[in-house]
Amino acid sequence: MSEGIDTKQFHYGGDRAESLEDFVLQLQDLVLDSPDFREFMTDMAAIIADRLSHSGNAISCGITVIRHKRPSTVATSDSRARSLDELQNSFGDGPCLTALRTNTVVYVPDLAADLRWPKYTTAACGAGIGSILAVPMQLQTPAQAVVNLYAAYAHGFPETGINTAQSLTGTAAKALDLALSVAHLRDARDDLSAALQSRTVIDTAIGVIMSQNRCSRDAAFQILAKASSHRNLKLREVAAIIVSSVSGEQEIRTRFDE
Repeated sequence: MSEGIDTKQFHYGGDRAESLEDFVLQLQDLVLDSPDFREFMTDMAAIIADRLSHSGNAISCGITVIRHKRPSTVATSDSRARSLDELQNSFGDGPCLTALRTNTVVYVPDLAADLRWPKYTTAACGAGIGSILAVPMQLQTPAQAVVNLYAAYAHGFPETGINTAQSLTGTAAKALDLALSVAHLRDARDDLSAALQSRTVIDTAIGVIMSQNRCSRDAAFQILAKASSHRNLKLREVAAIIVSSVSGEQEIRTRFDE
């Protein structure tokens, strides 16, 4: 994940100086340990905000993703970032959405003096924001994402802070790609497990019907299908009722279950 980035040159905020290598390790742990994708994203936003914050300048972080041409806030480090992200999405314009659309870093050093997004600027200033930094993520998927960073003071991101934010975002994008791949594999595994379980229940019910009616497998399946149609229930649900009536089991596990 750290390929192409000098992990020795990652210092910002004095009292919070950390190596990029540590950040990489944190993200790797998140990918492996997070129970779901949303929690992974929330933890990642919190880590990025913490890495960029330093004494006297607390940074808030939000992550916005565009799917089906609509922006949505998928994770934030705190409630301030969430309200600011959602506010921008409701206006349909602002520094973070501009960064997404142009795929370029957008830095607003003094929000009160910027005239590009008047409605959003007025609202963000009213929420106590002085400067904003938006860094798009370079993902390997069709989705687009941007890291939105908010500081209470004007000029809240010096040059070293901007460079650090870009390094963090570049690494986070690779972790996000990995997390998306893991989530896809988990979904595929769950779908396969559900399919196998349904097949097991149906096969068992067919065996019960064959035994009780002394009929062929095809005939037993037709009996099961007719019962499903008459009761307006799914085939698997009727099969589960039959199996439960014989064995008392409420759930049949396959040999592939963990």
